[in-house]
Amino acid sequence: MRLGAAVARCAKAGCDVRLSLISAALVAALVGYGSTIALVLAAATALGATSAQTTSWVFAICIAKAIGSASLSWWNRMPVVLAWSTPGAALIAASSGVSMAQAVGAFIATGVLITLTGFFGPLERLITRIPMQIAAGMLGGVLLPFCLKVPAEAAHLPALILPIIGVFLLVRLWQPNFAVLAALGAGLLLTFGRGTPLPMGGSTHPALAFIWPEWSSGAILGLGLPLYLVTMASQNLPGFAVLKGAGFTPPVQAVLRVTGLLSTVSAFFGSHPINMAAITAAICLDDTVHPDKSQRWKVALAYASAWIGLGVFTPVILAGLAALPVALIATVAGLALITPLTGALGAGFTATEGRFAAAATLIVAASGVSAYGIGGAFWGLLAGLAVHGSSALRRG
Repeated sequence: MRLGAAVARCAKAGCDVRLSLISAALVAALVGYGSTIALVLAAATALGATSAQTTSWVFAICIAKAIGSASLSWWNRMPVVLAWSTPGAALIAASSGVSMAQAVGAFIATGVLITLTGFFGPLERLITRIPMQIAAGMLGGVLLPFCLKVPAEAAHLPALILPIIGVFLLVRLWQPNFAVLAALGAGLLLTFGRGTPLPMGGSTHPALAFIWPEWSSGAILGLGLPLYLVTMASQNLPGFAVLKGAGFTPPVQAVLRVTGLLSTVSAFFGSHPINMAAITAAICLDDTVHPDKSQRWKVALAYASAWIGLGVFTPVILAGLAALPVALIATVAGLALITPLTGALGAGFTATEGRFAAAATLIVAASGVSAYGIGGAFWGLLAGLAVHGSSALRRG
């Protein structure tokens, strides 16, 4: 009887929690990989990378993210979730006249700059002083456009998307932790069940290809320095703010040192920098991942394992993703981010004081505005801080 009661308690609490960690990590990794891998491939094409170099690029960056996420989360006992630089990949994809070897030299320079930044304290003090409501407003602004894609995709492909939404809502009534994973499974069944051919594939064991860097001042100044600025402004700063918005104190200097070092090493195998995640981190930071905040860091271990698997099976996964409708990935991402969006809106707008600053942050961040190669999340943060500062001056 005691054994049966213990099993029942485990099924009701502990085991369910562990499965929710795995579910969140798997969805975050799949969404992060599937929603931006096309941009990474476009960047590799712009640099004239060979097939082997492209595979090495993706493999190396997956392993770097896995090592960084697991080690930083273990040391700091908080869910530090890393990603590759999406705006950085966009910057690379838009470049011209830069060879792969020259780009590797620029990537190494970027990694060194990020590492050196981690040895200076002012940035960490800046991050920890961001008001909670502004951080939450920025998170809401980052998440909202992804959630808004769900109804648009449903109108575009109702036969595929509406059943996925239906599965999500039904499973959510029974077990919210697995609703997104069930929606993803339903989407895969619908996609391949209606005649889409299964991807057939090459090797499942990608190899790292060492690329000797070519040191070009033009590439370092024209690509490496902008890549550093874009990664810091559009990825690391919002990523730290997202972590802060979830109630954690970001280990800014440790993250910059580790990600900078890993970016430098992986650059020799073709990879562009890694950094703090924002979108995928939000999936891993929600209360449904683990009700005990002190245990939520364990999601990063499952997240790291997922990225190792994604890296090892890169050729097969790339072929499989190419077979999936873009609408499916967009819908799964949007559904996964509804709960984090709800939490961000609650944190940003519950208290009357600071609500206007949170609204300004959300509006600018969600607008999609981009200037000087820097995305709306950063400008939203600046807008919120400007409103907050003006309000403080008036009170003073």
